Amino acid sequence: MMAQYLEIKAGYPEALLFYRMGDFYELFFDDAVAASAALDIALTKRGKHLGEDIAMCGVPVHSAEGYLLTLIRKGFRVAVCEQMEDPAEAKKRGSKAVVRRDVVRLVTPGTLTEESLLDARRHNFLASFAEVRGQAALAWVDISTGAFHVMPLTAARLGPELARLRPSEVIVADGDMGALAEVIEESGAALTPLGAASFDSTNGEGRLCALFEVSTLEAFGAFSRAELAAMGAIVDYLEITQKGKLPLMRPPQREAEARVMQIDAATRRNLELTHNLNGGRSGSLLSAIDRTVTAGGGRLLERRLSSPSRQLDVIHARLDAIGFTLEQSRISADLREALRKVPDLDRALSRLGLDRGGPRDLAAVRNGLEQAGAIAERLAEADLPSLLEEARAGLTGHDALLDLLDQALVAEPPLLARDGGFIAPGYDAELDEARQLRDEGRGVIAGMQSEYAALTGIQSLKIKHNNVLGYFVEVTSTHADKMLSAPLNETFKHRQTTANQVRFTTLPLSEMETKILNAGGRALEIEKRLYSSLKDAILDQSAEIAQAARGLAELDLATALADLAQGEDWCRPKVDDSRTLQIEGGRHPVVEQALRAQGGAPFIANDCDLGQGSDIWLLTGPNMAGKSTFLRQNALIALLAQIGSFVPARAAHIGMVSQMFSRVGASDDLARGRSTFMVEMVETAAILNQADDHAFVILDEIGRGTATYDGLSIAWATLEHLHEVNGCRALFATHYHEMTNLSDTLERVDNATVTVKEHEGDVIFLHEVRRGAADRSYGVQVAKLAGLPEAVVNRARVVLDALEEGEREGGGAREALIDDLPLFAATPAPAAPIAKESAVEDRLKEVLPDELTAKQALDLIYELKGLIK
Repeated sequence: MMAQYLEIKAGYPEALLFYRMGDFYELFFDDAVAASAALDIALTKRGKHLGEDIAMCGVPVHSAEGYLLTLIRKGFRVAVCEQMEDPAEAKKRGSKAVVRRDVVRLVTPGTLTEESLLDARRHNFLASFAEVRGQAALAWVDISTGAFHVMPLTAARLGPELARLRPSEVIVADGDMGALAEVIEESGAALTPLGAASFDSTNGEGRLCALFEVSTLEAFGAFSRAELAAMGAIVDYLEITQKGKLPLMRPPQREAEARVMQIDAATRRNLELTHNLNGGRSGSLLSAIDRTVTAGGGRLLERRLSSPSRQLDVIHARLDAIGFTLEQSRISADLREALRKVPDLDRALSRLGLDRGGPRDLAAVRNGLEQAGAIAERLAEADLPSLLEEARAGLTGHDALLDLLDQALVAEPPLLARDGGFIAPGYDAELDEARQLRDEGRGVIAGMQSEYAALTGIQSLKIKHNNVLGYFVEVTSTHADKMLSAPLNETFKHRQTTANQVRFTTLPLSEMETKILNAGGRALEIEKRLYSSLKDAILDQSAEIAQAARGLAELDLATALADLAQGEDWCRPKVDDSRTLQIEGGRHPVVEQALRAQGGAPFIANDCDLGQGSDIWLLTGPNMAGKSTFLRQNALIALLAQIGSFVPARAAHIGMVSQMFSRVGASDDLARGRSTFMVEMVETAAILNQADDHAFVILDEIGRGTATYDGLSIAWATLEHLHEVNGCRALFATHYHEMTNLSDTLERVDNATVTVKEHEGDVIFLHEVRRGAADRSYGVQVAKLAGLPEAVVNRARVVLDALEEGEREGGGAREALIDDLPLFAATPAPAAPIAKESAVEDRLKEVLPDELTAKQALDLIYELKGLIK
């Protein structure tokens, strides 16, 4: 056995080998050591190899999926080695014959299909990057849904596209490992090298033609050699990992950069589009707007949010669909109720195609098609907009398959085909006959037990069954002598004696056991055969079922966004090819929901007006006043408009945004030796080098990570470059009030400020944005609100007054004042002590003046006088 293990393991040196031993997957040698540590399970040993103990650990087959998920998340790959024959067959070759085994699947992050290993509302992409003669391409597939895409791109665009797709695994050629490793690791994907032969474009074209059973790919599009290489590498990798069982894959769809808004990784992270800064879903824009009720609809929303469209006809069609469902509230409510019952058709199809499915996947297809038919019937008389009409058309034409599945399957089938009991009674006469014999046989056993109890006079006699003895008669040891004596010993033949029982058999019982076992086994074999025929019937119509799944997802998303718009009071935006970005009463969808959940103050809506001779707003105001929120909310509103959604505003006119850039917040990258300021400058450089005249840029506090005058000069030059060279629309928040003078020299720059109110030395945030410039930063007041000791706040006010006075009197006066300030001396001035409340103040807090009589007031004065020491 160990020789067989070592031979199989030699073919998968980089993977942990799950070696099937009965009801367990066992791991040996270094695999066992690594797996036991990763899974926190016991490490033991079995036998010796070359004089050394063999390390061993194992996991039960029935719960292996959970262990697989843990290993995959920790960066391992797993080769699953199954028994390819019944142990009884192996014994026919000799008592020492080893059961034939082989690897049936290589489990990697990008090739998962099990429901328990995947997030139902997210795609699990496997991507491939290829370069051929100066051209490059990225291909990606989700084998759990069949979605297959490819796009040409430059190597410089790989990082942003991986940030958009968030694949679990990326395949690259061996020779490109070094150059691409950093970009791929930054995206969070696992990096998998393949030999150069896998990326041969000619071989790749052949693999694709064989996969889709066509002689040419021309019907799918005109693909470059790089695109063919990237797609061909994916197919080759799937053949390797799935051991020849290729998943159901849709024909490849070619995407182009010009069709979607370009958003780099830093901007996606800053805006928290699909996940928050910690990597979770909570607090992201996706989490705030997701009201879909199906897994397919949830995945479609994430795709749309990750890839806002730049095609006006597409955007308008999506807006029309939402508008229709808003107007037809009764139809929309009925649709959402029906959609809640729709299972995940795409992933059920994928599991069936890979032969990893079960009876519940058959039932999922049946239930999904049933709801699709009901929804199509509900929409039959409606005057649908184009997008919804296209979706409705894909829901029909499945009557024959639905009738077959309805007749064949029980309402709630078991998880596994080997459990049996999923074929409905009356569907197959042969199965019904076998079941009848099996079930009546059990009744006969009960009758035989009563008969034997009467014959022997032993009322405690039982007929039982186990996998070793089969059916047997069991009595307690106190009745053993009676059973072993004449005349009973002629009928009952002794089989086994245990500590408390004695077991017997009879000839009629053995004959009945044979009939029952044969009937049960025969029934199970018939059900397995029927399962295969039903699976084949479904796979024969996989393309049509996938089309229905897409239609259901489209309907789910349209009704979900309509529900969101109605519930949150969102408006339909006007989207065109202009450079306008005009928003009335805009709100931040995530912050607004968070405030509501906390029972706090309502969100203060604000206007934004760019593009009518004023492309750039220079935004000033104190920290905590809401500048960053204002910047982000306008970016999110533009993005939501271009995914074809209504937006959180009273009105919005969005001129097409080609690129979106965000430089908001402070972070470092210590692993790559980058300080906060270096990260800020790298991201700013990317914006200035890439933004075109239809881009929308939000920048917050550029230059704050360095010395004051250095930061001011960088921010100044950055704003000038955006205005003069990039020519884009931008919101530029800063604390450098000196920059407000730029509105006098740069014609398309306007000043705006977040207003505050100062009252008795404190600052009150109004969160209102208006035209104009702030006159000060209110930093000391904000520090007080944050809880700095009063002595520190008072001292800061003294220093600030001195510095501002020195600034007004000129640089020399300022330097002199700095020299005089104890703050800058070698020994700092002691902090002023914090005064404690007096006894008089304590007493006065208890007094209610309106309730005092004249006599009580006079008495109080004498009392207070006595408290003064």
